[in-house]
Amino acid sequence: MARQTAQAAVALGGGHGLFATLSALRRLHDDLTIDELTAVVTVADNGGSSGRLRGEFGVLPPGDLRMALAALCGDDEWGTTWADVLQHRFAGQGEMNGHVVGNLLIVGLWELMGDHVRALDWVGRLLGAHGRVLPMATTPMDITARVRGADAARPDEVSVVRGQVEVATTVGQIESVALVPEDPATCQEAIDAILAAELVVLGPGSWFSSVIPHLMVPGLRRALAETDGRLVVVLNLEAQAGETTGFGPEDHLAVLFEHAPDLTVHAVLVDSSTVALAGAEERDRLERAVARRGARLVVDDIAVPGEPRHDPDRLAAAFRRLVDEG
Repeated sequence: MARQTAQAAVALGGGHGLFATLSALRRLHDDLTIDELTAVVTVADNGGSSGRLRGEFGVLPPGDLRMALAALCGDDEWGTTWADVLQHRFAGQGEMNGHVVGNLLIVGLWELMGDHVRALDWVGRLLGAHGRVLPMATTPMDITARVRGADAARPDEVSVVRGQVEVATTVGQIESVALVPEDPATCQEAIDAILAAELVVLGPGSWFSSVIPHLMVPGLRRALAETDGRLVVVLNLEAQAGETTGFGPEDHLAVLFEHAPDLTVHAVLVDSSTVALAGAEERDRLERAVARRGARLVVDDIAVPGEPRHDPDRLAAAFRRLVDEG
């Protein structure tokens, strides 16, 4: 049965992957397919401008939150101008080198207001953002990973690396990830949004450092288990050097369920060229893995032709079909 009313949607992730998802969902928000749009963002970054601000002020890293806000800016002059301002990175040779305007704005409002969510809402109002941006937790945290073969001389040795940058650039095979602390203070507004959503999107993005961490936050994990919304997992277009070297589509899905075996997924969305490049055997493995979870495999054209990045317009069309199909 076709959709009769607009829906509330939540997207979880971080970095460029979440930017692509939000850019697509914003198009559905603009055409009233989605009436409420919320981003729930990973906040464990420890590198670049975000890492410097986190270290100096003891705040959440603002970088992924900033990117999510930029993705929700409109296509009119106001939206595109503010998106550019938000993303502007200072050059020069001094202490400001590498800092991003949006990061400074967010941290400044955090200091003034003493409230992560209220400050982000104010930034969203300034930008005219088409949706709301929330952190997945309200206390700073680190990601740790158990890595096999980080030392080439000891290929079977398992070691632990700590920090999002270190996890994302590790050498060796990541076996699992965890958070420090294990039970960070979950953002209540994020829990409420997930429970009220009719569509929940997880991925794409850096699989171990941006996507899976959401499943490690107990409050979010419970909300994802309890929501009546349909959970759609968007798989990456290709393996990411360091984090998922050698991974095919089924491998991404397998480690997701290893970290959250009780997760109920309704659909798995994968790009047609990714499946074609993986080959018939890998597609069969993926289809069986999806079927075992009681989910539906959706193969669609969602990438920029010839490039390893998601196309917001194509991704929006795929999401619209999923919404209409119910």
